[in-house]
Amino acid sequence: MKLVSYTNADGAAYGVALADENGGGGVIVPSDAFLARFATIKSVLEGDALAALADDVDGRAATLQLEALSYLPPLHDAEKVICIGVNYPKRHPVEGDIPPPKYISTFGKFEGSVVGHNQPIQFPDAPMCETFDYEGELVLVIGKGGRNISKEKAFDHIAGYTIMNDGSVREWQKHSVPAGKNFFAASACGPWMVTADEIDDPFAMKLSTRLNGEEVQSTTAGEMIFSIPTLVNYVSTFLHLKPGDIISTGSPEGSGGSRIPQRFLNKGDRLDITWSGVGTLKTWVA
Repeated sequence: MKLVSYTNADGAAYGVALADENGGGGVIVPSDAFLARFATIKSVLEGDALAALADDVDGRAATLQLEALSYLPPLHDAEKVICIGVNYPKRHPVEGDIPPPKYISTFGKFEGSVVGHNQPIQFPDAPMCETFDYEGELVLVIGKGGRNISKEKAFDHIAGYTIMNDGSVREWQKHSVPAGKNFFAASACGPWMVTADEIDDPFAMKLSTRLNGEEVQSTTAGEMIFSIPTLVNYVSTFLHLKPGDIISTGSPEGSGGSRIPQRFLNKGDRLDITWSGVGTLKTWVA
């Protein structure tokens, strides 16, 4: 299933997307009885109710069109948005040519820093923001919580996948990673969460990031320095992961700060970030 969050007259809502190759299609809204029990995608995961959701929408017709939605990040109410630092062989966008990391580095995203699919990211209105950068990333959605999750059982705790543009202001990142990574509405996440059963081989998932139509990033999940199971194991060592938490797994070569010469975002630029099996996250700079 593809689970999509959006806003309507009553606030946040969600449904099951029936998406075509171009991101169009319909949305099946769960029954009122189901929504009374599970008001968000996060609550579905907390209730271990993905199978119940599939049963609830079975036979129901789509009543909304994806093109008409005002998207939210799929897990807009996530308790924890955990991001991974350097996790692909690349020229570091701030520090330049440095050895591959020996250890995993993490940081968080705060409320208000992430918008949904088909929503604009905001060019930072502050000094030293000419280095506004993009990073296409695969996001893990935790379905089963826990501590000290073994690598062997990591995939048992992943409910699905989505996509992140990790918007970064490199000049600010030099003196404070949390500041550089958390400008208001500078990142985007979506378009939806794809449930894990739809992905046959997570390591074979392919990324293509396009800036104004030009491909600027390309990789597979199998090229990560620290693999998906390693990330889940590491993060769950110091945090109690809960259903609905998300882990953004890092970005490969090709972001603006990693390029020679560097290439940063300007107002009007458009980003299309595609992960095979998931879909395409679309955003633009306002």
